[in-house]
Amino acid sequence: MKVILANPRGFCAGVNMAIEVVEQALKIHGPPIYVYHEIVHNRHVVEGFTGRGVSFVNSIDQIPPGQVVVYSAHGIDPDVRLQAQQRRLIEVDATCPLVTKVHLEVLRFARDGYTIVFIGHKNHDEAVGTVGESPDNIVVAESVGDVHSLQVPDPDKVAYVTQTTLSVSEAASVIEALKLRFPKIVGPKKGDICYATTNRQSAVRELSDEADVVIVIGSRNSSNSRRLVEAAKDHGRQAHLIDDESELDPLWLTASDTVVVTAGASAPEHLVQALVDRLQRDYGATLETRTLVEEKTLFELPRSLNNLAATT
Repeated sequence: MKVILANPRGFCAGVNMAIEVVEQALKIHGPPIYVYHEIVHNRHVVEGFTGRGVSFVNSIDQIPPGQVVVYSAHGIDPDVRLQAQQRRLIEVDATCPLVTKVHLEVLRFARDGYTIVFIGHKNHDEAVGTVGESPDNIVVAESVGDVHSLQVPDPDKVAYVTQTTLSVSEAASVIEALKLRFPKIVGPKKGDICYATTNRQSAVRELSDEADVVIVIGSRNSSNSRRLVEAAKDHGRQAHLIDDESELDPLWLTASDTVVVTAGASAPEHLVQALVDRLQRDYGATLETRTLVEEKTLFELPRSLNNLAATT
């Protein structure tokens, strides 16, 4: 068996930043630390922090007054900030800057009187936070089918933004349908799908041509991880999403000479290495790392961490 290890894979700059924010909050303040929603969508990351005194909550009401709250990488509804301030919480914002970019686009389009179409999965944390910036001005389109049923007050005054973790091809088809229905539609100056999502999908599409099976490390609630599986299947390849090597099914490998291994943007590298180790140990696999693009993006830690240090 040959294993092709896709690069880039795993943590992106936004995930690295968000995880480091929680690490620093623990160092500066100590437990308990509360995080609104999962800091990133990965079971192992969440369980690791839970064991160190971090509580993940789905409601601000679950946090005692005066405590520290970290907002997840996916961004939040402005109403959540208001609730936090009313409870006198110490706020630390780990929102990915690329998600913040989409929030700012929504505010700009809303200010200019546009109806905004948010292209994404309406129940995803990122979608909930983005729509919350201007709920009276936003409609959600999850698919091309949704575009046909959209109702807007002025068809000549429509704009769109997208979730950062979408399938590139899926988003393109929805955008094309929007342009056909609303010829005067406007969008962001630069696309909203993040560089990491695009790079990982591109790597899967290119390497799938050589693969019998593609294995993606990532959690089920990770949008970008699921999109990697879809990208491989769109190329006609068998593909599977697993949290870690313990979920590997030997039946997937019975007729596999070449396996491509990658990981979603919220999956830790040690999980990838554990899978590779098992494939080498149990199947005598040889390993080849294939780098398609070098990622050098880094995000600074938020200034709100300084505020936390000042209150401790």
